[in-house]
Amino acid sequence: MRSLDIAATGMIAQQRNVEVVANNLANMNTTAFTRRRTEFHDLIYQDLRRVGTTSSDSGTVVPSGVQLGLGVKLAAVYRIHEQGNLEATDNTFDMAVQGKGFFQITLPNGGTAYSRDGTFQLDADGDIVTHDGFTLEPGITVPNNAIDVTINQSGEVLVKIEGQVAFSNVGQIELANFANESGLQAEGDNLFTETPASGTATTGNPGSVGFGSILQGFLETSNVNAVEEISNLISAQRAYEMNSKVIQTSDEMMGTLSALR
Repeated sequence: MRSLDIAATGMIAQQRNVEVVANNLANMNTTAFTRRRTEFHDLIYQDLRRVGTTSSDSGTVVPSGVQLGLGVKLAAVYRIHEQGNLEATDNTFDMAVQGKGFFQITLPNGGTAYSRDGTFQLDADGDIVTHDGFTLEPGITVPNNAIDVTINQSGEVLVKIEGQVAFSNVGQIELANFANESGLQAEGDNLFTETPASGTATTGNPGSVGFGSILQGFLETSNVNAVEEISNLISAQRAYEMNSKVIQTSDEMMGTLSALR
């Protein structure tokens, strides 16, 4: 009885759906987290009577045929790159990207990762680094005798040295853009890496054409909508229950057949 296998694929699909929703809810307070959505495709069909075939010697054609679906499969879990809210932190080295663009992070292996998480700090050498100590690229060093640091919307890092009136420019933050942001590989720790699907990174200064601007003292919050996720969770639960009901009904029908004498 095909309905047993079909309903089983439906239960597996809704289980994956719940897992994605659970991950979204778990990351409601994760800085710059982008929520995920599941995409499902139907499985192949079994043709019991193929559409378009001739049904008589006179050339009449079967208009619709008989096709039986074999269930559902998970096609993709894609990210919704939607701007999260901006939350003021008043921390000098917290930065939010307002618009498109990713911060570039130098990994310990020498590679480059990309992130929307602008939670930065200074290390012992005065370099701007992530909470794991990974350097913001291109490297920017703040002098240890700086008494004030300003990061403008164009990404220029301006410092005021004790005894000086004017600010000095000690570096320029650059952002990276991708043709297909959803093609980036999530590595955890709010980091992404480039893949053939994402295309190569295009870099530029914040505020230039195609790039967002930098807001100092702000962080981008998660774009997870709790109400929407709860609604999706309930919908997935109901779909899971209905598929389990199909299995139960199919089992009862098979029991009826086996009881025939």
